[in-house]
Amino acid sequence: MKDPEFWHSKWASNKIGFHLEDVNPLLTTHWQALNPQREDKVFVPLCGKSEDLVWLASKHDDVQGVELSNIAVRAFFSEHFYTPMVTTLSGQHELYQFDELSIYTGDIFSAPIEPVELVYDRAALIALPIEMRSDYAKRIDSLLKPGGRILLVTLEYDQSEMSGPPFSVLEREIESLFKGYQIDRLATDVADENHPKRAGKGLTYFSETVLLLTKPSC
Repeated sequence: MKDPEFWHSKWASNKIGFHLEDVNPLLTTHWQALNPQREDKVFVPLCGKSEDLVWLASKHDDVQGVELSNIAVRAFFSEHFYTPMVTTLSGQHELYQFDELSIYTGDIFSAPIEPVELVYDRAALIALPIEMRSDYAKRIDSLLKPGGRILLVTLEYDQSEMSGPPFSVLEREIESLFKGYQIDRLATDVADENHPKRAGKGLTYFSETVLLLTKPSC
């Protein structure tokens, strides 16, 4: 993964403003739109130590995540008082397993993730610079079974007004990255001028959009 030291340093210095302390309400509100079944396998790319993993594991029997930082993965299990089984895999990956959860440490492009029916992307695509997004989309597509669904949260703002991550990824770019997918907009939240994400960063516009992407069945 390009510039992994950037993310390692964020976790090492605990500069993790992107981390949410609670389950993301966008997940709990919109997950049902994927028509999820308990037996559906779920993948959470660049999962950090997200509380969303716990919520998803309460709904599904097999939830896989991948995270570059060992610090984040160890913190996740420690903070929930889980004692995972840790397996060292070939390459530079470790697998942490506890009940329904399996989290791989290391590069998303080489982690041995099993194919899944569902993907939840809150902060993966928008964490990547534009030159990495095509490879990321191909990787996700390769892991998603025919007919599989993605719940994707993206941001839109004037990129010249703030350097990412998180980056602004427009819906038309997502359409280009996931050609052939059906894309349905589930919700868009446009921040008013007093919203901290606008006022604090001096942005003229900021919105958060939830999309449902459906892969063709064949």
